[in-house]
Order: sequence, then C-alpha cells, then structure tokens
Amino acid sequence: MATVEIRFHDRLNDLLPPARRGRPLTPDVTRRAAIKDLIESLGVPHTEVDVILVDGDSVGFGHILSGGERVEVYPWPRAPRAARHLRPAPPTCPRFVLDAHLGRLARYLRLLGFDCHYRPDIGDAELAAIAERETRVALTRDRPLLKRKRIRLAHWVRHTDPWRQVEEVCDEFDLVPALAPFTRCARCNGRLASVDKASVIHRLEPLTRRHVETFLECEACGRLYWHGSHVSRMEARVEHLRRRDLSERARERERKREN
Repeated sequence: MATVEIRFHDRLNDLLPPARRGRPLTPDVTRRAAIKDLIESLGVPHTEVDVILVDGDSVGFGHILSGGERVEVYPWPRAPRAARHLRPAPPTCPRFVLDAHLGRLARYLRLLGFDCHYRPDIGDAELAAIAERETRVALTRDRPLLKRKRIRLAHWVRHTDPWRQVEEVCDEFDLVPALAPFTRCARCNGRLASVDKASVIHRLEPLTRRHVETFLECEACGRLYWHGSHVSRMEARVEHLRRRDLSERARERERKREN
C-alpha cells in the first residue's frame, strides 16, 4: 500500500494526538483516495482547513491521492495568501448555532449582541441542518460534528472556560468591532427594547420598584433587564475585550512592519 507525507500547520496540531503534533505523518492511502477523507481520518475536520498544498500546488478537497505526494495543510488565517482558499470567508457579523455543551458561551454571546441559536437538547443532525439552512456558523466542542458535509463554516472551540471561549470566538471571527451589549435576551435570543417603568411596575419586586427607573424588555419572551451588579460586571468584561482587541491589532501592525 502507498503512503503520503502530510504535515499539519499551526493550530491544526491541536486536533492531533500529542505524539503526532508538529511533525510529518506518513499514513497509508488506498487507490484513488480523496484528500478530504484522509485529512478527516487523521482527526482534522474539513471546517478547520483553509489551504491544502500537494507537492507545492494548491488543491481542493476532492483532489485524489495516488501515493508518494508531500501534503501541507494550513488553517485559516495562517494559510499562504497565493493559494486556493477552501474555507468560506466568515460574514462581517456572523450568526451562530451552538451545540448542547456550550450554553454559557451562548448566553455570553447573546449578551454581547450576537444572534445565537441554542437549545440544551439540540442534536447533531438538527444543528447541521440549521447551520446550512440559516447560514449560521457552527460552534462546537464535538469534532465529529464538524465532519458533516452540511456544515461549511464552523469553529472547534478549544477552551473549556466559558469566558476564554468568548475571547477565542471573538478572535476567530473578529467580533469586537461588532459588539452591541445588552441588545439581545440571554435566555431566548430575542431583541431587547426600552420599556416604560409604569407599564411593568406590577411585575417588579419592592426594592427594584423603588430604586430602578430604566428597564429593557425582551420582545420575544418578555423578560425584564435593568442595571445591576451583573450588568456592571459585563460592562467591565466588554471593556476588557475592547482593550485586548486594540492591543492585538497593535501587535499585528508591528509584525507587519517587521516583515
């Protein structure tokens, strides 16, 4: 049986077993093996791949291997520029669909103003169908899910801490310029709108009725929001995201000057 030499670059190594990271692999290939199938058999979903070079030439997922080739696989956005990019460009302000394990990430992203479809009982087939039908970016910790053909734009979430996940997704999709805090309901994803206190006063606890004057109401589920300690904490986190983004952009400009 023939073999190929394949090397995964940059963060694609996160998806490989530790013993296989950062070095060439030499898997066997059957006759007329599609390169997409080989890449995914090694543990890397197609949604994480942006550029594939075979013996220096840029190819697509349908390229057939015969054995003896040298393959380089790159992620977005680290791929060579003068190459055939396989990953679709993410929209300026993407909409997301999240798997059942990412409930806190969904809540945070909604509070930051992003449209997130999430249900704790969502299954893989339904998630893939929603991603395709509504052109949503799939966010998941489940790598096999990303191998489904219906999913074209997605991200495998590396971190397990919910706020680190927020930072990761903001970096991946350049979300900070589009932040719109407290415009969506954290519970149901509906839009928030200002509401007159008099119209909701019968729903308020005595202390809230006495001390709070400004309210937002979800247009979908009717949940009320007002400024409290949780809002102050979220405002601090939003400011942290913005400072962090400015610092990263400054570092990127410095790297470009050095190159």
